[in-house]
Amino acid sequence: MRIVSISDTHGQHRKLSLPDGDLFIHAGDASNGRPGELEDFIKWMVNLPFEHKIFVPGNMDYAIERDPDTYLAQMSGIRCLIDQSVNLQGLLFHGSPVVPNFVGVFNRERGEEIMQHWDLIPTEVDILVTHGPPAGILDRTSSGLEVGCKDLLDAFTRIRPKVHVFGHVHEGYGELDRGETHFINASYGWGNHAIVFDL
Repeated sequence: MRIVSISDTHGQHRKLSLPDGDLFIHAGDASNGRPGELEDFIKWMVNLPFEHKIFVPGNMDYAIERDPDTYLAQMSGIRCLIDQSVNLQGLLFHGSPVVPNFVGVFNRERGEEIMQHWDLIPTEVDILVTHGPPAGILDRTSSGLEVGCKDLLDAFTRIRPKVHVFGHVHEGYGELDRGETHFINASYGWGNHAIVFDL
């Protein structure tokens, strides 16, 4: 399966030139929170020519946390994963939009509160999609701070995904292998492009 991954398009989705693939993943921040942006993104994503599509919202996708039923009803053919899993062609995907307290929505306190979400990740997950990164992995900001989630990193003592796709920290764009997992920060911008991988 060829998988095309991207994140943090912030309303720029119609400018994208996407490569071909079997499955498209968008790891959140499709919008800037402005009226109409999310609706337009959903229309765009519904019409993409991929057999499978996964969307995990981000902290700027306000409308989905505030009125999920309205937006989920528009997502024909899109799997919107909010602390949920789906099996596609024999691969188990799990998605979560939550991030440690920052700005916007889907924010949780570090520690016990956010661990309630990471505890929902199945041990047998093949591809994990979160909006934010784990601590110390493609999470360094332009000011040099590592802002990823330590609690999510701790969850890797229990789970061993083949691939972990995320965004949120735009400056962390890139790929990294650590242990059994291939990590992908798919943040769009600054000339970045979608990251493609095969499983």
